Amino acid sequence: MHGRATALGAGTVLNALATGTGSAFAIDVETTASVELDGSNDVCGSIADAPDADTRLIERCVELVVEAFGNDEGGTVETRSDVPMAAGLKSSSAAANATVLAALDAVGASVGSGPDDDISRLDACRLGVRAARDVGVTVTGAFDDAAASMLGGVVVTDNTDDELVARDEPDWDVLVWTPPERAYSADADASRCANVASMANLVADLALEGRYAEAMTVNGLAFSAALDFPTDPAVEAMPLADGVSLSGTGPSVVAIAQSNTAAADGANLERVRDQWDARDGNTRLTTTRADGARIL
Repeated sequence: MHGRATALGAGTVLNALATGTGSAFAIDVETTASVELDGSNDVCGSIADAPDADTRLIERCVELVVEAFGNDEGGTVETRSDVPMAAGLKSSSAAANATVLAALDAVGASVGSGPDDDISRLDACRLGVRAARDVGVTVTGAFDDAAASMLGGVVVTDNTDDELVARDEPDWDVLVWTPPERAYSADADASRCANVASMANLVADLALEGRYAEAMTVNGLAFSAALDFPTDPAVEAMPLADGVSLSGTGPSVVAIAQSNTAAADGANLERVRDQWDARDGNTRLTTTRADGARIL
């Protein structure tokens, strides 16, 4: 009983901490999960290249799948990832989605939108969100991050009820700067984020109008202030990119160039990259993805 699957990292349009409404977009970085089920009663997880990392999330994902679709099998799960952990690029959501799909593959459950499928992709995503809540790695449940990772494209979600509000498939170039420090979502100061709720409502309105670049720039300034991150990287990028934001609860910053603008030829993001390369940390030039997570 073996399964493998991969899921995407993502960047932020709207942080859901203030109001429960969130928005995120999938990017071309992946996490892959391998699940082996057997007759044991326990699930043992490991994360490649991070032997001391917390594996409770991926273990809980397997447990929920076999409770629902298997016979309470145990086994092992391992993830390998291009998504840096605790960097605001949805590493937990990608790991959860990949693990859920791999476990579904291992038990032989079908995933899709047809009447004969055992579970939809969106409900598979909700299993990973439930696991994240169960083990306490998220404040909001991160349904926005999980939906973007699972479905691809850009999504707007109601994280209170785990409902998809809107989805689009933009074609953007994306620049990511990740500083050396790390920030864990569960440690974010939700009370300070609530202070910028009026700005979050504005960002939600912009996103639902398809004005994603403007939305993420407003989000970035508001949540950088609320979460005590510097705004200098975003301000550097503003004249050169269509949109720029703190991603998640940080510390990464993401900038986009949309396909229908002068910035889309990549030259402007290359100029942003030149500035961000002068900072400590790493930069990555990538793209959006519309295909989402998949079983391998």
